Amino acid sequence: MTEFDSDDSLILSPVFTRGGEATELPRFEMPQEMMLPGTAYQLVHDQAMLDGNARLNLATFVSTYMDDEALKLYMQTVDKNMIDKDEYPATAAIEDRCWRILGNLWHNPDVDQAIGTSTIGSSEACMLGGLALKRRWQAARKAAGKSTESPNLVMSTAVQVCWEKFANYFEVEPRWVPVTPDHLFLDGHDLEAYVDENTIGVVAIMGQTYTGAYEPVKEIAAKLDQIQADTGLDVRIHVDGASGAMVAPFCQPDLEWDFRVDRVASVSTSGHKYGLVYPGVGWIVWRDAEALPESMIFHASYLGGDMPTLSLNFSRPGAQVLLQYYQFLRLGRDGYTAVQQGSLDVAQYLAVAIEQMGPFELISRGDTIPVFAWRLRPDANPNWNLYDLQDRLRMKGWQVPAYPLADDLADLTVQRIVVRSGLSHDLASRLLTDLRAEVDFLERLDAPMPREGTESHFHH
Repeated sequence: MTEFDSDDSLILSPVFTRGGEATELPRFEMPQEMMLPGTAYQLVHDQAMLDGNARLNLATFVSTYMDDEALKLYMQTVDKNMIDKDEYPATAAIEDRCWRILGNLWHNPDVDQAIGTSTIGSSEACMLGGLALKRRWQAARKAAGKSTESPNLVMSTAVQVCWEKFANYFEVEPRWVPVTPDHLFLDGHDLEAYVDENTIGVVAIMGQTYTGAYEPVKEIAAKLDQIQADTGLDVRIHVDGASGAMVAPFCQPDLEWDFRVDRVASVSTSGHKYGLVYPGVGWIVWRDAEALPESMIFHASYLGGDMPTLSLNFSRPGAQVLLQYYQFLRLGRDGYTAVQQGSLDVAQYLAVAIEQMGPFELISRGDTIPVFAWRLRPDANPNWNLYDLQDRLRMKGWQVPAYPLADDLADLTVQRIVVRSGLSHDLASRLLTDLRAEVDFLERLDAPMPREGTESHFHH
């Protein structure tokens, strides 16, 4: 881990301390004596102040804005423990209501027969989705008297890092389908070369983190239909809809990517991304009981009845679940459509303006999820690169990451903007003003920009 502190003590300004309090504290040990809450608050506040303005962080997908009523609700419910369904039955009932709302939003054919849950975020939801695919495969193999060793999962090399963790933690071989100039995402091309009798499933991404692209779930399913017809292998899909599952239903409603596609076993999303909730909540819904093996379900007493529970975490916040329900009530379908379309409009406004600046070529246009990326043109000024532009913008407070693409495209560096609720058209115009100024500065260089290296500090 990076160590930012160069000494072993914290020096407290006399302005912060009160009479009788220490003026120096150990940095890596718990202090011996108590201090006044105001002193402790100021000390933590001032150190966290160096993190910068979250609203100007255009690298993160995570929500950085909610309204005042949501903040009030957050403060009133921050002590609720989501796992304690007996102590907080109303919160448990709202959790159940939320995943059923999502099941209907994603066209589950029979929500009464479906199963779902909240999670800490979409990463935990993906872990549960992948684990369910593995358990279902294991059960089928055992029933056929076949080996359950060497399971594999097929996915693009451009997936979010949580899928690498899944493969590592749950001992599943990742079958990486490379991204190439002709196939920038998983689209079913040559899928038969990766699928075999040990394949537990295929992951399709609705809103790739590198470019914002949707992977065509319906085309992937059609290719799996063909594979089953040729080989008898029945392979299901988990849709990682961390971002797109909360955009497509409102802004691309005719796109068939969810439970309308028969091979989709489960869909996950991040409530704290385009679900518009502060960090700490994700969701997953399975098509039916067949898609979620009973071995993954634990049963808890709930109002004299049975409440099935499943998660990798135990104690976790209940407040974000209530905030999700607040947003569902507050915004409704019309409100979510307006918010997400507003973000898409800002993303496309920025994309068009950046494309017109001269040195840039768009990789994506912000017309799927409100995310787009660009590269430098091959004939661009060699005296600077996108890492230099990233650094220049950061001096203005903007975090606009530059990074290499995955796999066979690792020699291609792009820069990306994530537009979220809270990045208004006015703020976007200010970003363009700063961007043009920094590009003008870099274009006027008569020698290469001095640098120690060009390695990206940004990670998906």
